[in-house]
Amino acid sequence: MTLKLTNTLTRRVEEFQPIEPGKVSIYCCGVTVYDLCHLGHARSYIAWDVLRRYLIWSGYAVTFVQNYTDIDDKILNRAAEEGSSMEAVSERNIDAFVADMTRLNILPADRMPRATRSLDAIRALISELEAKGAAYSADGDVYFAVMKHAGYGKLSGRDLEQQQDNAAGRVASEEEARKQHPFDFALWKGAKPGEPSFPSPWGEGRPGWHIECSAMVREELGDTIDIHLGGADLVFPHHENEIAQSEAATGKELAHYWLHNGMVNVGGQKMSKSLGNFTTIRALLDSGISPMTLRLFTLQAHYRKPLDFTAEALDAAATGWKGLNAALGLAGETATASAELPPGLAAARERFAAAMDDDLNTSAALAVLFELAKPLRALANRLERGDADASSEASTPELAAQAALLQELAGVLGLQHESPEAAQPSGANATAAAGPSDAEVEAQIEARKAAKTARDFAAADAIREALKAQGIELIDKPGGLTEWLRNG
Repeated sequence: MTLKLTNTLTRRVEEFQPIEPGKVSIYCCGVTVYDLCHLGHARSYIAWDVLRRYLIWSGYAVTFVQNYTDIDDKILNRAAEEGSSMEAVSERNIDAFVADMTRLNILPADRMPRATRSLDAIRALISELEAKGAAYSADGDVYFAVMKHAGYGKLSGRDLEQQQDNAAGRVASEEEARKQHPFDFALWKGAKPGEPSFPSPWGEGRPGWHIECSAMVREELGDTIDIHLGGADLVFPHHENEIAQSEAATGKELAHYWLHNGMVNVGGQKMSKSLGNFTTIRALLDSGISPMTLRLFTLQAHYRKPLDFTAEALDAAATGWKGLNAALGLAGETATASAELPPGLAAARERFAAAMDDDLNTSAALAVLFELAKPLRALANRLERGDADASSEASTPELAAQAALLQELAGVLGLQHESPEAAQPSGANATAAAGPSDAEVEAQIEARKAAKTARDFAAADAIREALKAQGIELIDKPGGLTEWLRNG
């Protein structure tokens, strides 16, 4: 079979054909480094890590670039709140990102450019767009003229004329009044008093969000790449604007394949700070959920589908991982790669590849792993009980080959054996493992009450589920009183 991927651009499942045989260029939209990474980031970056690992396993030479957005209003606001600087906030959260991704066994990108280190490329791209009439300056700002790009809307399927009709009659802000079209977007923002700024032909300022990725893609990988990755929330406006900028400048297609992962829901509701169901990767792992349990949990759902995060689903993933982990532990002791796999194992390897070729069907691929793990898990249980015959069985060539294949295929999914202690919080994590503070729990209870008053019962349930996932059980009493217990 040939790898097939769902291309957001064409809205079809297509056979993957790289620009250059045997090589794949990938750009993945990275984090805005104003805070810790959350569960949505884990879902996205685990999915793209598996894509990368599978391409490498399939024999491709992969160049994987992922950026940091380290110039942004959110970073500036956080710095102002803390009385620190944009650089201090960015560096702290970049360090945290690296630590979190390492714990999840996500391969580091080949290159990770930053917006602040790509300013020359950004300014050059804006100048090209302005020279081609695709951009215009207004009072220190520079905007992209969406009406000058005939293909605008092709990724998201949005119709500009219809949107303009829908926008008619709105009260224009000072910025909107400077635009030639309501959906023109900023390439360069003039500096505001007291903000960090950088020199440019249009005056002191900083780049807009969208232009950063267009410039970094071209600087790192060239005019056209094989695959562009991101979450479904980036289709519009971010990726739509990237396409418009890049293709207006180069006259070439920016990326042949656009892949987007589904969002994370908590108790059926989209994860959101406003709903109180926001969970960081660090808080989740420090609470005692093992990194591989979280990885397995995300891979049980197709990358394009919403991922529903509940305590029950995590518990089920933990149970599944316990058995698979036991098998991988035995595999680590007995695995011996075979020059030629026995027919049964060769068929299992082919089923795994067929599942992954089917638009990265990780759920079906995991089924192959559990099938391979079954006799190894049973043997591991016998060894633990001191069964005298189990040791000789573990060393048979057939079982050693099966163990080696299990290790190989688990590695494609980024799953690796964990010691029992790896899933337990310790040392600096001990305090965090206790879950949210009493004050944080009370605040979430108040948010839940407010949601109930507004008859937004889905939001109220989502808050309960989020607290439950962190070991907090809510007990509703008569009269609107809510008590709570900290489990574990």
